[in-house]
Amino acid sequence: MSIIAFVPVRSGSKSIKDKNIKPLNGKPMFYWVLNALQNSVEINKIILATDSKKYSDIAASFGFHKLETYIRKPENAIDTASTESVVLEYLDTAALNNDDLFVLVQATSPLTTSTDISNAIRQFAYSRKDSLLTCVRTKRFFWNADGIAINYDYKNRPRRQDFDGMFMENGAFYINKVSNILRDKNRLSGAIDIYEMPENTAIEIDEPADWKIIEILLAEQNQAKPQKPVKIKLFLSDVDGVLTDAGMYYSEKGDELKKFNTYDGMGFKILQEKGIKVGIITGEDRELNRARANKLQLDFDFHGDKNKLETITKLCMETKINLSEIAYIGDDINDFELLSKVGLAACPANAVQKIKDIPGIIQLAKKGGEGAVREFAEMIMSDFYLE
Repeated sequence: MSIIAFVPVRSGSKSIKDKNIKPLNGKPMFYWVLNALQNSVEINKIILATDSKKYSDIAASFGFHKLETYIRKPENAIDTASTESVVLEYLDTAALNNDDLFVLVQATSPLTTSTDISNAIRQFAYSRKDSLLTCVRTKRFFWNADGIAINYDYKNRPRRQDFDGMFMENGAFYINKVSNILRDKNRLSGAIDIYEMPENTAIEIDEPADWKIIEILLAEQNQAKPQKPVKIKLFLSDVDGVLTDAGMYYSEKGDELKKFNTYDGMGFKILQEKGIKVGIITGEDRELNRARANKLQLDFDFHGDKNKLETITKLCMETKINLSEIAYIGDDINDFELLSKVGLAACPANAVQKIKDIPGIIQLAKKGGEGAVREFAEMIMSDFYLE
């Protein structure tokens, strides 16, 4: 199975002339999504579908080895042509397999990152849904034209922190199988999964005012962008909410019980077999956690640590391992400092929002206690992260 990214751009933009190639923070606008796709290890091929040789030549100058250009038909590059029309045009001529994944990416969403693309592809694979779209969570209150509140009870107005809000499509990208698109003539099919992106990605560049906002946000994003991690030498995991489901179980005699996942245990083992040291660090000091650590034959286990960053910094000095050479998975606010400092950070799907908002963190598809550690371990097994 291949994963194909498809980026439609045309030269006839009316609101912002030639916006796809207009310089945005020093690069043509469509550079930013193409760069994100180039840096996503999951993407095998990028197709830039354009009606302009000039656009094609500019894209070729980027030197992206995954990138190919497809010259779309003139009738599918006019204002009234739908995105689906050029997608179907390409699929009718391309030699793709029915099971190949097709990622439709909009160049007007330059805040899209390779992390978002990779996380969404992994989430889609684990979800077993038919297709996926990206959304942002908005906590605005919506009404219809008849004066009826749509998403809240105005008589019991919730506080923002207690309000789940609604998902709003941000148009960044969509994932589907080739066979589904050909059958349904649509970018989405069947059971649809949602990949949540940061709230600022709700802005698409359609009008000049959008451009000014994106310039500022993109500059901030690039400034905060983490360095490419070095080879991983140490893998660490939190316990409650990561190796477990965060539940506390008690027998009739009052014995405390926890549920661990055997797949996670194998995740530690396969990393050790590749020469990566492994361990756990937890703020609690429980015999259950110590017993699990002993059974897994971990290289390190730290219990009752209230300052995880301080503990691991000391370990780095003893082992001559740099923080940038550590991969860590955590889910709650006591993991924030360590996750913000390590070379490769990840969190399970059930992590609190503050952890999910850490720049560059990998948001896994699995929840704690359901194989999240194994998912992270398998990702690290790619040659890029091995010493």
